[in-house]
Amino acid sequence: MAHFKRILLKLSGESLEGKLGYGIDEEVLYKYVNEIKRVTEAGVEVAIVIGGGNIFRGLSGTDKGIDRVKGDYMGMLATIINSMALHSAFESIGMPSRLFTSIRMEPIGEYFNPEKIQQALRNKEVVIIGGGTSNPYFTTDTASALRAIEIKADALLKGTRVNGVYNADPEKDPKAVKYDKVSFDEVIQMQLKVMDITAFTLCRENKMPIVVFDMNGDGNLLEVCTGQNSGTLVHV
Repeated sequence: MAHFKRILLKLSGESLEGKLGYGIDEEVLYKYVNEIKRVTEAGVEVAIVIGGGNIFRGLSGTDKGIDRVKGDYMGMLATIINSMALHSAFESIGMPSRLFTSIRMEPIGEYFNPEKIQQALRNKEVVIIGGGTSNPYFTTDTASALRAIEIKADALLKGTRVNGVYNADPEKDPKAVKYDKVSFDEVIQMQLKVMDITAFTLCRENKMPIVVFDMNGDGNLLEVCTGQNSGTLVHV
């Protein structure tokens, strides 16, 4: 697996729940920021997009009578809450970081600007981008794909609960087979689950590699970034 100089790290909001089952588990939060700090100390530039499912998921709200558009905007605000938590945690461990939002929310964060973000990354600041795409009907997977392309990342890294892409759900099927490398075309042919179709198509058309890996394993993020065998690489 290649060494990456600049990455867009996609984290799920649900991962922040930890043992709590809701909200933000501080133990998980600080584990993540310390893992990311190790990566930046190795010379990797890191931008982050995080979901908001631990607080509110727009699509699920429609089952309870919430308008889809309003629900999606509520979900975007949830991603900004999680982004603020990450930003605060980085500050508390002395890690330089910047928070950008796709919706104007000064003074909470700076308005999204690819040029400013790339400069911040060159200055060794961790960048957090909240608010999704700022449009309803798009997931944070799609937002992470879009941002990875806009900031000229070397790869999009999707941190999950499993250590890669399998031919079946490894949490349900003990015989599931893991792929170390798989092409975009093979993912489509085998109907493997990597990201939602909009995000996946964006990456495929712009030749943006995707790495799916277990974010919860100690040192896994560093292994992915430094070219060691961890996770699954989806390539052109």
